Amino acid sequence: MTTRPVFLLGGAQSDFSRNWAREGLGIFELLRDTTLAGFESAKVEPHEVEVIHIGNFVGELFAHQGLLAGMMGHVHPDLEGRPASRHEAACASGSMALLAASAEIEAGRYGLAAVVGIELMRNVPGDVAAHNLGCAAWTGREAEDATYVWPALFSRLAEVYDERYGLDEAHLSEISKINFDNATRNPLAQARRWTFTEESFARDDATNPIVEGRMRRSDCGQITDGAAVLFLASEAVAKAHAARIGVPLEALPRIKGWGHTTAPLLFEAKLARPSDGHLFPWVRKAITDAYARAQLAGPQDLDAIELHDCFSITEYMAIEHFGLTPPGEAWRAIESGVIRADGSLPINPSGGLIGLGHPVGATGVRMAL
Repeated sequence: MTTRPVFLLGGAQSDFSRNWAREGLGIFELLRDTTLAGFESAKVEPHEVEVIHIGNFVGELFAHQGLLAGMMGHVHPDLEGRPASRHEAACASGSMALLAASAEIEAGRYGLAAVVGIELMRNVPGDVAAHNLGCAAWTGREAEDATYVWPALFSRLAEVYDERYGLDEAHLSEISKINFDNATRNPLAQARRWTFTEESFARDDATNPIVEGRMRRSDCGQITDGAAVLFLASEAVAKAHAARIGVPLEALPRIKGWGHTTAPLLFEAKLARPSDGHLFPWVRKAITDAYARAQLAGPQDLDAIELHDCFSITEYMAIEHFGLTPPGEAWRAIESGVIRADGSLPINPSGGLIGLGHPVGATGVRMAL
């Protein structure tokens, strides 16, 4: 099916190392400052925006704040009255905001959309943050005995993978090393100034403590304050914008393809579906759908991958689901150096969720930006 093209005009990301509550600031200031920085960076004027989509997971729990769409009129008076909506899909919240905005442009409803992803998470103690994030699991039905829900569930993924294919945890450590190293070159990364030794990645309880099960401190994505904004445009709007800033239309990136699947909520149900060897068949389908829509043969047509490494085992699993290796052989891409910044197909050159940070509702928007 032929659809109208959707162009990306640019945007901005906040500094993921900032602790906004410690500065006496809150979720509105994070939303306002990042959005205004996006206007300046992309050379878009507020009055040009026709529709707004916001990705946010748990504003009510961390900041006791819902209805974030209503805040946009306070960001700039030209945004008052614009249709705005918030999207919640746990770690995919920002991606769903992006997908909804692109669909409206494809449908011809609007010509210019602002997509904002945001999460304020460092204003509470770490155990409270972990508890809040646990609401994306099925409360009362899974991980009930875990102190930290998501590390426990992804430890379960590591166990299942090990049972099926075998798992050398040194490869998980290498994934984390690569992401933290990439983060040192990203001026907006949460971990860019952190220092590590080899012992920081050892499977050692003293230097790299266990969080839950097989997930250690180095295996985990970060608790992060952050926001990202991205402007999507129709071809007509993109042409006018390109002319105004003095570049050809071809210089503007566009969305070539997408995939969207939703697996059953229970973690064990995700693993139970018959597949061709991939642990998460709905993840595999989302990726292959995106390849097909973009008319890409597979990973050999890519220059880099930004993927959701909420834990090191997530990236390990995703290496196979993207098709870099057959199921059970992700270790080959790690040992060969393919995924390193200087490899043939770098993964998460930004630092990813482990090194750059993971403000949940912002992550999908940040990855597209």
